[in-house]
Amino acid sequence: MSMQTKYLLEENQMPRFWYNIQADLPKPAPAVLHPGTLQPVGPDDLAPLFPMALIMQEVSMEREIEIPEPVRDVFRLWRPAPMFRAHRLEKALGTPAKIYYKYEGVSPAGSHKPNTAVPQAFYNKEAGVKRITTETGAGQWGSSMAFAGSLFGLQVEVFQVRVSYDQKPYRRALMETYGARCVASPSNETVYGRAVLAENPNHPGSLGIAISEAVELAVQRDDTKYALGSVLNHVLLHQTIIGQEAMEQMQMADDWPDVVVGCCGGGSNFAGIAFPFMGHGLRGGKKSRFVAVEPAACPSLTRGKYAYDFGDTGRMTPLTKMHTLGSQFTPPGFHAGGLRYHGMSPLVSHCKELGLIEAVAYNQVECFEAAVLFARNEGIVPAPESSHAIRGAVVEALRCKREGKSETILFNLSGHGHFDMMAYQKYFAGEMSDALYDEAELAKSLAGLPNVPETA
Repeated sequence: MSMQTKYLLEENQMPRFWYNIQADLPKPAPAVLHPGTLQPVGPDDLAPLFPMALIMQEVSMEREIEIPEPVRDVFRLWRPAPMFRAHRLEKALGTPAKIYYKYEGVSPAGSHKPNTAVPQAFYNKEAGVKRITTETGAGQWGSSMAFAGSLFGLQVEVFQVRVSYDQKPYRRALMETYGARCVASPSNETVYGRAVLAENPNHPGSLGIAISEAVELAVQRDDTKYALGSVLNHVLLHQTIIGQEAMEQMQMADDWPDVVVGCCGGGSNFAGIAFPFMGHGLRGGKKSRFVAVEPAACPSLTRGKYAYDFGDTGRMTPLTKMHTLGSQFTPPGFHAGGLRYHGMSPLVSHCKELGLIEAVAYNQVECFEAAVLFARNEGIVPAPESSHAIRGAVVEALRCKREGKSETILFNLSGHGHFDMMAYQKYFAGEMSDALYDEAELAKSLAGLPNVPETA
């Protein structure tokens, strides 16, 4: 038997539609609320931030939404993306389980993020937008939006969380190569950023703060819109191209996953791999288990409260019902910067409440341990975020070993770690520790959640 099996789709097998799980859920997700009136928001409330095409996708209940041909034309640069059978990892673990992984690091930006950056850039260009403001943690989203902006002639301004800005200088260089401007957040370029720095000049930043800064700039000019790399419904919708391709590839392998695993920060890559399989089961097909793996230092699904909260720290966004640590929560500066978000996607949170998914949390050292094991057997150096999915898959494979079960495990390898080698250096030098959040800070943040009546 070959020690590596690669499943490749033809170009004409790339999906022509995005899959919208809202059409198949047994119960609709709670409405997004205006923070002033506590009434459901309408398209006009979101128009200062997003073009109307994306707003319509955000609220759509249609099962399939067509992918525009100009978007598919860009996708052809790297899609369909490959799926592999991890024979060597299976052998190293001594497990009877079969492990497959969908590899999204083949994109120009090195992660799954261009799957939504490209359509967001396209729809903004179609709406006459000239400039995009956005945030980024580790830089995968920022570099993806920069790449997409360069293709559609958009100016891109990126607020990168300070701790990641310092940890990952090559991500910043990549954004600049694509023509974007990257600023460390909190910054002196916004009213909110200056307020945060006035209180703490050495603030490490957070995705919530960076979102506030990007939103503040977006609403000041008519030619500017805001773009978000995770969390929102339309972002998760765009990522379902991952799971749809994986379904075709699993059929090529004459197999089907018993367990689907993905890392989870805001929820986009997890939803991208999981939602198409979940919808298949909801419509009467074979059912799988779905395991969302989050960092123990920012555990919104496993420690957060399911409640209405702001998506940003400056409280400029509408209220969404999600698993949240509170918008005022600042996670410690661990290396998986893309997972340092206080809240979870409302749709992923809703699926958790419906019992459709499971959630686990792991510390960063054990995740890097799994990443190194994977790299030494499969050859790909994973992003720190993706190492959480690998850890989750390894735990499932070892469970199968203990139980003597030959289950099939599929996980999403959401990006490579070529710009994260400083983190690996710290791991090998023994300088990496498990970041711990402050329990008192978490309690204070949760105590400050907006007061939204249950009937809202």
